[in-house]
This record gives sequence, structure tokens and C-alpha cells, in this order.
Amino acid sequence: MTSDSSRSLGDSSRSVGDGSRSFADAVAAGTVVLDGGMSNQLRSAGHDLSDELWSARLLVERPEAIAAAHLAYFEAGADVAITASYQATFEGFARRGVPEERADELLGLSVSLARDAAHQAGARGVRRPLWVAASVGPYGAMLADGSEYRGRYGVSVDGLERFHRRRMEVLAAAGPDVLALETVPDVDEARALVRVVRGLGVPAWLSYSVAGGLTRAGQSLEEAFSVAAGVDEVVAVGVNCCAPEEVEAAVEVAARVAGKPVVVYPNSGERWDAGARRWVGSPTFAAGAVAGWERAGARAVGGCCRVGPAAIAAIATAVRSA
Repeated sequence: MTSDSSRSLGDSSRSVGDGSRSFADAVAAGTVVLDGGMSNQLRSAGHDLSDELWSARLLVERPEAIAAAHLAYFEAGADVAITASYQATFEGFARRGVPEERADELLGLSVSLARDAAHQAGARGVRRPLWVAASVGPYGAMLADGSEYRGRYGVSVDGLERFHRRRMEVLAAAGPDVLALETVPDVDEARALVRVVRGLGVPAWLSYSVAGGLTRAGQSLEEAFSVAAGVDEVVAVGVNCCAPEEVEAAVEVAARVAGKPVVVYPNSGERWDAGARRWVGSPTFAAGAVAGWERAGARAVGGCCRVGPAAIAAIATAVRSA
């Protein structure tokens, strides 16, 4: 299944409440609010996410729980829902015995669930444009071994392109407003993703996971964001799944190098202890930082791991009261 590459980028918009305005137009004009972490919202509702498919398992077993999580973020003030397809891959589903045809359906379902939640939000009185971002997680997310926080998989750019292409074609054909190429640890993977997104007919944002002012693979942010410079299909660049303290400096580099609106959605500031399999430390995420991120060039702001609806509500208040 592939999308019609002849569609213009603006034709992919199906926003609720203002179908004439695309996501690209919105971030060019002002700041939109992204949602928070899907996994922590599902866990807070009592769902077990302990296997390799993570939240994508609920696409198979409890799709209504995913729709409910999207709705909670829309009602909290998010303008954009990021789908539960981060760890949804043909390879990952195959390991669980899910055939290719069903995996294809599940990827499409991830977009439909977010779209349905947007319509439910509208029926409940939300009267602002709402958009759906189809999550494209990195190669390492499929491996489920933490390598998305290291990069350097030993796979060529061509190999990474082959891995991502079919999944991205299926997601694009499902009709999201934008593709979220997110938590990218490595410039090589970014190059592969940019190759695929050309001609899909759906705009994308490219978002790296960073640490110490570098990509997780240790490359400079100047090199990282230059991958998207001049690529019309990439309508925003930025960072996600990083410490809040990393954001402002990264935003400044992203805006300067790529010349595009910047998207940011950091973690809570707590740290994942892989050995103990739990979060440690204290949250440092604060809605008060949003004004500084906006001054630096951020035009889409939300949260990632351990950032829930209450924090998104605070971000929405900060953005809309500025």
C-alpha cells in the first residue's frame, strides 16, 4: 500500500474544526501544543506494557484504550495526537505471530484511532483545530534493546531506508496530517528517513533524541539538522525524548541550521534505570520553560516519557496566555 505521490502536502490535512489549515501552516503561524507520553497514560489506566511491542500491543488487544489516551490529551489542551505506532513494525509484529496483512491494518488503525479521538473531542466541545501525527520510531525501537538511545546499529543508510519505507508508506496512506519521525538517535538514520519521506505526499517533522548537546550517536546538532535543510517535505525539526535541560540550546541550533519551525517534546527529567526497570530521580519538566523555548524558535511544544495530561494542560495554558 502506498500513498499517491502526486498529492500536494497541503492536501493531507484533515484537521478537526478547520480543515482548510494544515499542520505546516499552523506551526508557521504560531505555536501548537503536542500531546504527552502515550505509554505513561496507558500505564496510568492500568495497562501492562512490559513486552517488546510496548504500547503497540494494545493496537492488537485493546485499541479502545489507545483512543481513550488520545482523547485525554485532546481534552487537556493538546492540538496534536501522536499515534501509537512508535514501536509498530512489520518485523516486531511478525515476532508475535501477526501476519503482514494484519500488521498493515494495525498501522492504519493507529491513525484511525487518533482521528476518532479528535472527532470525539469535538463532540465533547473542543472547538480548535486538531491534528494527527503518525509516529515513526527509529530502527532501535523495533530491536527493543535500548539501542534507539545509542544509534550506530551497524546497518547502512540503504538498509535503514528499506526498513522504514514500507511502514511509512502504509502510515502515509492512512491519512495523517504529518509524520512524526521521532526519537532519531543518529544522522545516518535521519538521512534514510528523509529519503523515504520525499514523494509520500504527507509532510513530516524530524526529531532527534539528544544528550550533552549531541545526537545520541555523538554527532553535532549542526550536522544533524542540516539533513533537513532544503527538504520541503520536512516542515519542522527538533528534539524529543531528552532531558528538559537539553531543549533550549538544541532549539537555537535547529532554527538556525534548518531554517524551519522547531518541535520540542522532552521527557519529565526523570531517568530510566534499565537494570531496575523503573524511573528514578525527580521531574524537572516545567511549563514555565515554554516561553524560552518559543523565543528560541519552538513552534510545537509537548512532552514525551512521563509527561502526562496535567503537564500538557499547563503547557497549553502557557502557550495560549502568552
